[in-house]
Amino acid sequence: MTLSIRPANPERPDFFGVVGGIDLRQPISREAVCAIEAGMDRFAALVFHDQPIDDEQQLAFTRSLGPLEMATGDFEQKNRRLSMAVNDISNVDNDNKVRARDDRTRLFSLGNMLWHSDSSFRAIPAKYSILSARVVNPIGGNTEYADMRAAYDALDSATKGEIEDLVCEHSLMYSRGSLGILDYSDEERATFRPVRQRLVRTHPVTGRKSLYLASHAGAIVGMTMPEARILLRDLTEHATQPKFVYGHAWRRWDLVIWDNRQVMHRGRRYDQRHARDMRRTTVAGDAPTTAQVEAA
Repeated sequence: MTLSIRPANPERPDFFGVVGGIDLRQPISREAVCAIEAGMDRFAALVFHDQPIDDEQQLAFTRSLGPLEMATGDFEQKNRRLSMAVNDISNVDNDNKVRARDDRTRLFSLGNMLWHSDSSFRAIPAKYSILSARVVNPIGGNTEYADMRAAYDALDSATKGEIEDLVCEHSLMYSRGSLGILDYSDEERATFRPVRQRLVRTHPVTGRKSLYLASHAGAIVGMTMPEARILLRDLTEHATQPKFVYGHAWRRWDLVIWDNRQVMHRGRRYDQRHARDMRRTTVAGDAPTTAQVEAA
């Protein structure tokens, strides 16, 4: 098979590609890895259809693209359904039963339906996210992806100048707090303490600039909280206009990979009476976006 990549939408030839000619259950050649990385630099997100992989095969593919980011920072580290190398983006418990509506893990995971960039709440944020659809819910559950490169390009010059050097503070407590989740243990507060990220990032290969936004961003260094949140809300509304967004309707065994440095995403609501089993592995980032300052 010969690997190929084509645009998912011919009207958006540089955002979200469809990959063919590869079986991710098999070892990936260096040539294929280079082609996938080049596709990511161009499209920022890729879908591989019909990839019936297991966790170990998904991890092997992920490692071919870089070092793993482990799934620390969740509420169930001591009683996980999956290994610490795999993020459980599902609504089922350890017995594969749908979680109760008031289950804290389920409520916390509803934050994935807010626009975000994975692991922006870490001092070194994630590079790639790789999501495999093992069980697809019959109603809803699409994932939307926003092209943060195009969103940046469309800003007027005055706004670009205003935000060029701004630094935001990101924390899971900001995103989950917006949903009314306000009760955290001291250990959780320490784990989720805010980290600093640049608001504008430059891709190391293409040189394109992107907005780096997320529901995890709740403050801007040097601004009052209300002023910062109004600016962040305005930028998010701009970046998530339909012309910048691609909506992916999942099929079982789809695998989607996206570049968190260039893409923001959100899950959409689905029928919680039915199981949904999605498993994410993550390629770690290699550097912070800005210097961190310890809280006083």
